[in-house]
Amino acid sequence: MHVLVSPGRFDRPTTPAPGASADSGWAALGAPEVARAIADGWRDARPADRVELLPLNDGGPGLIDVLRAARGGELAAVTVPDAGGVPVPSAVLVLTEDSGSRTAYVDGSVALSGSAPVDRSSSAGLGELVRAAVDTGAERVVVGTGPRRVTAHDGGWGLLRALIGAGDLPERGLGAPLPSMADRIAALQEELRGRDLVLLGTHDLALLGLNGASAALVDAGRATAEESQAVERRMADLVATLTAAAGAGRVDLLATTHAHGHGRDDGHAHRPDSVAQVGAGAALGRPAAAASRTTTRPAVAPGSGAGGGAAFVLGLLGARRVDGAAWVADAVRLADRVESADLVVTGAGVLDAAALEEGVVPAVSGAALPLGVPLIALAAQVRTGRRDWGAAGVAGAFGVIEQPGQLADWQAGPAAALRARIPRIARTWSR
Repeated sequence: MHVLVSPGRFDRPTTPAPGASADSGWAALGAPEVARAIADGWRDARPADRVELLPLNDGGPGLIDVLRAARGGELAAVTVPDAGGVPVPSAVLVLTEDSGSRTAYVDGSVALSGSAPVDRSSSAGLGELVRAAVDTGAERVVVGTGPRRVTAHDGGWGLLRALIGAGDLPERGLGAPLPSMADRIAALQEELRGRDLVLLGTHDLALLGLNGASAALVDAGRATAEESQAVERRMADLVATLTAAAGAGRVDLLATTHAHGHGRDDGHAHRPDSVAQVGAGAALGRPAAAASRTTTRPAVAPGSGAGGGAAFVLGLLGARRVDGAAWVADAVRLADRVESADLVVTGAGVLDAAALEEGVVPAVSGAALPLGVPLIALAAQVRTGRRDWGAAGVAGAFGVIEQPGQLADWQAGPAAALRARIPRIARTWSR
């Protein structure tokens, strides 16, 4: 039997397991570690089965590792500052597509993390990474902005400042509009013209609004309600200044697309050549009136709060937002691997309604369901019922932490706990 193991990373949940405190130390596992633990456990019970590993990613932490393991490529080491200004190692991965075009990938997770108070954090490290990717000459630049919660929260100002390369601009945002800002952004848009700039969406958090990124600082314990409101006001001022300066070149991040186009046919197949001259909505085929309405407030668009607002600025520069997990699944040729498998095993840290709607699990289901290949999902904890995961194309769902006492085993060694859970599942599903 041929078993394809394609899980995502097992993140620490934003809400604790039942019976556990919020700081209970729930350990996280990267996608490659998850895949190895599942494969080892499967082979413990069914050594004759062929177990193939293809870990996946949604555009968050571990993006480069997953892509490089599946596709190889040229890796260029880059040192950039994290959100607190501390130098950290990072990298740009350049892949050659079937068409001969090249795609440069950056994972902003490390550059956007670190330790810094909200008002001293910066996305400059991601800007330096994107600049390094652009300087490779690749026709497409794909940007991952990390998980939902990152340290950087500057509305993307640090990223923009790093890309412009203007040392005369203030480090912490604009106190007042600069007459030259529109020209500087226009020059950067012109430099990026003809290059496909892609933002991997991992969540729908907006930059502004009652449920936006500033409000989320309260849930993360990084700000009081009053401090969050002050941050929101600063972000709104910055957004107004940058949106006005960007003019017609800004892009509507509401227009999330699932078209991937990794260059198998044409390296620029999904890039509107006129995006810098027309409203993004019109460029994407919507009526001009609708385009005008949806591009006036790009900071409330779903996903614009990714990377503490880095996604908002990338949108102003012409980035198109795609489903991160679906993009990566296509990039690693998941569908080709599924076609030859008898069973597919995927997984997420917590299998709940959100995990069934966005991320790795629906991306794998989207590849397996049309081919009639059964799919089972594993998780540290399952928080949804058969009706929900069945409707999502999952034939079976299994958790490691099924009783409060099992949380201690997971904390002591998550990979070992996951591996120990697999043999019983393998004996049930292997044939």
